[in-house]
Amino acid sequence: MLIVQKFGGSSLADLQRLCRAAGIAAEARRRGNQVVLVVSAAGNSTDELLSMARRILPHPPRRELDALMATGEQRSAALMAMMLESLGCPARSFSGARAGIHTDGNHGEAAILRVEPEALRQSLADGEIAVVAGFQGRSPAGEVTTLGRGGSDTSAVALAAALGAERCEIYTDVDGICTADPRLIPSARLLREIDSRDMLLLAKAGSQVLHPGSVRLAMEGSVPLWLLSSFRAGEGTRVLLLPEDRRPPLAGVTRDLGSSSVTVVGRAAGSALLERLRRELEHSGVPVRSARAEEGCVTFTVAPAQLLPALELCHREIVKSEK
Repeated sequence: MLIVQKFGGSSLADLQRLCRAAGIAAEARRRGNQVVLVVSAAGNSTDELLSMARRILPHPPRRELDALMATGEQRSAALMAMMLESLGCPARSFSGARAGIHTDGNHGEAAILRVEPEALRQSLADGEIAVVAGFQGRSPAGEVTTLGRGGSDTSAVALAAALGAERCEIYTDVDGICTADPRLIPSARLLREIDSRDMLLLAKAGSQVLHPGSVRLAMEGSVPLWLLSSFRAGEGTRVLLLPEDRRPPLAGVTRDLGSSSVTVVGRAAGSALLERLRRELEHSGVPVRSARAEEGCVTFTVAPAQLLPALELCHREIVKSEK
């Protein structure tokens, strides 16, 4: 089986975490799988590089900023390859360009045009774990480009689609996808599976567990996608297109601090739910500034101080829908 695994920055923040992530990949290889490993920049290194650049120039040239920002993932890839070698697993690191990720020339927010993963196929044929720097590619002019925030997720899904991988596993610091952020809503329930359409709406509405572009790409390429914890063993959450009889009425709720909004997602989210929740919010002392219903989701804008009460009330509606 060919597996693409992606580890985010929190999973690589120090050598102990790097070793744990390498151990997960090494175990997958020991079970007889071929493994392509995509890595983000470790910890907060991307923010640190950006801060350093802006101390030199408030508005750095986008080309030079891409050249700088890409080094965080390349550092992670080289260190991961070394860690895998220390565990007895042959490994080779690749920049996004060397891995065959071709993008347009939009520095800072480049779009992937195509993936030509021949170098990765050869690495796998040689018995290696191929370690790829996420978040980056090569423009038609041969320049380094970056894919924007969350771009390593997109890198992983694009490579999985191009390689025909049986699984694409996104490892992060949470156990999987929950009905709400469990750090805010302790009663949030871990989902074993979630419909791709619901996950895309949650990602677009502010949930940060998966990048919207990666979910959309997985849907378009029929890529089997899992979200798992890099810190605790578990089944995680599978993201797939569910038949309607397995798709829950309401899948989850999320908030967006920037727009001070709360969004409820699911096949039953529509005008009737909008009006019922609006009444309940108002009755509970949470004034609704604006509300809208779109296919599969309803969104309420409230005062910033009312975001958590609104999130809690909307999550109770999800709990009721499960009974």
